[in-house]
Amino acid sequence: MTTPQRPLYFDYNATTPVDPRVLETMLPYFTEHFGNAESGAHAYGWKAKSAVENARKQVAALINADASEVVFTSGSTESVMLATLGFLEGQEPKRHLITTRAEHKCTLDVCAKAEKLGHEVTYIPVNRYGQVSAADIVAALRPNTALVTLMHANNEIGSLNPIAEIGALLRSRGIAFHVDAAQTIGKHPIDVKAMNIDLLSVSAHKYYGPKGIGALYVRRSAIHIAPLMKGGGQEKGLRGGTHNGPGIVGLGKASEIARLEMDEERTRLEKFRDKIIARFATLPGVELNGHPTERLCNNIHVSFRGLGADDLLLGTRDLAFSTASACSGGAMSHVLGAVGVTNPDPLFATARFSLGRFTTEAEVDTLIERITAVVQNAQGVSSSYASSGVAVPNTSEIC
Repeated sequence: MTTPQRPLYFDYNATTPVDPRVLETMLPYFTEHFGNAESGAHAYGWKAKSAVENARKQVAALINADASEVVFTSGSTESVMLATLGFLEGQEPKRHLITTRAEHKCTLDVCAKAEKLGHEVTYIPVNRYGQVSAADIVAALRPNTALVTLMHANNEIGSLNPIAEIGALLRSRGIAFHVDAAQTIGKHPIDVKAMNIDLLSVSAHKYYGPKGIGALYVRRSAIHIAPLMKGGGQEKGLRGGTHNGPGIVGLGKASEIARLEMDEERTRLEKFRDKIIARFATLPGVELNGHPTERLCNNIHVSFRGLGADDLLLGTRDLAFSTASACSGGAMSHVLGAVGVTNPDPLFATARFSLGRFTTEAEVDTLIERITAVVQNAQGVSSSYASSGVAVPNTSEIC
């Protein structure tokens, strides 16, 4: 019996495979160097502690921070929560927070939690590309504004926000600035000092490290946050629990590789991205979502008008990408809703194609060929698979 060939992978914004060099670096810390980094009385603990601190330096070097400003977490979701609720903890009287409606769901959930705790939250609008303006941020400021939390790049449509401009304005006013960099870390340059960022969230699995490990940058001597997870006092008391040695080592190695290879890799991915966007622009009913140029180097998010999600999926069984009907169970994607994408036609699908380190030009050409064929076929005959009983693959949630 032959094993079915796996589909070509175009979902790097959801997660990335662990780089073999990262895995090779991690493996000894599962078996040979398995010590607890807090066991300071013997060589096993010393070795683990040294590896943790080396990884801290590697992460710091990627974002131009000091190693003492890096706190290890389980990933971006925890980092966002620690940055937001940890910062607001103990703020009396309750304070004001600014964000947008186009943020990742974890940020929106954290902001909702902050409101339940008595803090005020302002959700400012984004433009048709999903970007926030510095002017709108300034207009929303209040005397009690304590924190602004924004994503560097939108996880769905890929648009980049003017983080450096916003950071400079907030720093001059003494307002803390948290940036969710889950999608840009390892792909686009991040300099927390030059960009005036006070808190920065990252996750290893978004840039070829293992899942379940991430980090939070906390600007030293200027930002105080309270722990949300207490335990044995690890991570300077900000994140209790035994260190995930192999994961931390993997995060560090992924950061080192990104620092050394990011510029070359970004240029290659931008070439592939632009090739796909240019071809899709010639197809009837296909519309690019997000900014045409100020976007993630590897992201292509499009709407298909006149093409149902079922038809799109059935015509692309050999491709793996994030897709969902823009109207699923009556609910529009909150990001698409925020940028004003409407769905007047029942035949309407959206898809995010994201490229990565192991994407080849031949795979890009295959993607273009498959999507072109599906769109051209849809111009002749549209079918309703939902009512025909034909099995359709599950759509994957955009994250």
